Amino acid sequence: MHVFKTLLAVTLLTSLLGGCAAVVVTGAATTASAVHERRTLGAFIDDEGIELKTRLAITEDKEIYSQVHVNIISVNGVVLLVGQAPTEALRMKIEDITRGIEKVRVVHNEIIIAAPNSYMTRSSDSLITAKVKGSLFSIKGHNGFDPTRVKVVTENGVVYLMGILYRSEADAVATEASRVSGVQKVVKLFEYLD
Repeated sequence: MHVFKTLLAVTLLTSLLGGCAAVVVTGAATTASAVHERRTLGAFIDDEGIELKTRLAITEDKEIYSQVHVNIISVNGVVLLVGQAPTEALRMKIEDITRGIEKVRVVHNEIIIAAPNSYMTRSSDSLITAKVKGSLFSIKGHNGFDPTRVKVVTENGVVYLMGILYRSEADAVATEASRVSGVQKVVKLFEYLD
């Protein structure tokens, strides 16, 4: 019952912050996915806050926002930045903004110096991400392994894997991801339980 009350409180808080039905649905879905996590509920909420605060800070900086494409992913205070920026200065400015966000422990800045990628490339990356996520359900032989605990992000054909796993699970996940068609490279950014 305590977990339910906490989830309800998070959902209500999310809806109050956003003020629209889409946020309520997103908040409820996001909160429900926290049940499968190895992160604490507090860490899960902190990660959502890190992503939101970083996005808002980038959006408010018109110099950055008008010239870059960036995705921000946070797992247990470890933040992955992927995308494109036209200059090293803007790439580093995004990293500095991210490092300034409360509760950020580590930043992996994988933003490349380039013009923002095309809609076609982003669509292809989304398809690769979906295929990798689906392929993880075929992993067997790891007691208690739950593929929904793995955060999969694809940028320009490079698959980034995040989560809190045992090393044997992480190795199996990376191997499985590397077998998916369209994957150029696999980068493991896991935190290990062993």
